[in-house]
Amino acid sequence: MITKTSLLAIRALLLLTQGKPGAVTTPREIASRMGESPDYMAKVLRQVVKAGVLRAERGMKGGVILSRQPVDITLLEIVEACQGQIVESYCQNVQELEITCAFHHAAVELQQAIVDVLSRWNLQQLAAIPGPKIPLPGSRHCMMAVFPVKITTGKSKAASPGARAASGRRASRPGSTMRRAAR
Repeated sequence: MITKTSLLAIRALLLLTQGKPGAVTTPREIASRMGESPDYMAKVLRQVVKAGVLRAERGMKGGVILSRQPVDITLLEIVEACQGQIVESYCQNVQELEITCAFHHAAVELQQAIVDVLSRWNLQQLAAIPGPKIPLPGSRHCMMAVFPVKITTGKSKAASPGARAASGRRASRPGSTMRRAAR
């Protein structure tokens, strides 16, 4: 199973892949463009930097940058940076496949298929066919879609909770308007 953290990392790296090559981007800017929490984005990107998939640049113009060309960064690397190595031990302390149960054989085959597929796909391939630029009709949803976040100013509300967080404004408490009106 690919976790929310891994999906967020994949989306962030796709955003970097589709941007200007070699551009340094802050985690806050990535989070803002994706409508995600800046703190959570920074945590996710730290894991990806630690794994060597991204490189961190320090200083006033610091941020993150892809450590290699998009064609050389696989989905397996990104997922394992966020989730750890994709290895399961369904039958504890069994080294020889001849003495394991049938479920163990099936689980090993499933794990190998997941590793094979994630190893075959790289960022360049994913960026070649990007997610939709607008929401899909009905209740359909693309996990890789990166919609522009509309941040409003003044008295109107932000476009989404993520946009509100990105704008630095706090959501008002329910009923707070009523309390002021009653005074």
